Amino acid sequence: MQGFILNLNKVKDEDLIVTILSRESLDTLYRFYGARHGAINLGFKIDYEKEASSKSSIHRLKDVIHIGFKWINDYKLLKLWQDFCALFYKHLKDTDDLDVFYFELLDSASQIWNKQNPKRVAVESYIKLLEYEGRLHTEFECFLCSSAIEEDDISLIRAFLPTHKECSHTFGVKKDALNELFKNKSTLFLNDEEVDRLWYILLEGL
Repeated sequence: MQGFILNLNKVKDEDLIVTILSRESLDTLYRFYGARHGAINLGFKIDYEKEASSKSSIHRLKDVIHIGFKWINDYKLLKLWQDFCALFYKHLKDTDDLDVFYFELLDSASQIWNKQNPKRVAVESYIKLLEYEGRLHTEFECFLCSSAIEEDDISLIRAFLPTHKECSHTFGVKKDALNELFKNKSTLFLNDEEVDRLWYILLEGL
């Protein structure tokens, strides 16, 4: 089976507890340290098998094959990708039932991560996630004061919740650009400064 590594925790003797997002589930597996193992890292896409252990309730991770991205050796792209994947671990770690949507969202993003500004890919992907989870607020009503936002500039806080600039005292984005983002999942009308701002909001958590 295939999956994305969302979290790594070192345990005794450099063994690892590895959390992997697959199509069917979020797997927490034990990986024994050894020279014959290939290197794995946060954000890597791998093919792997699970093996039950008689000594532990945690299954063993085995037969790992790294499925590389074309951009894997670009440090800047990889660092942004790892930051993005880490958000999914925090968001999904307590989820019992997991839909294939999350795997496919990451898989789709990984394929175009190097074809445009990856922060744009992340922001557009996040809008799809918010919509899928029923958390996308397309009506421009201030989350803090509950009044309609009539101004051309709209501020966003965590989870891309809209607010008046005077309510949240944060960076504003043009209403037309947000309409395009929310309705068409496109950052076309956002400049790079606005995309950077949305990326930092995204880093606060999914």
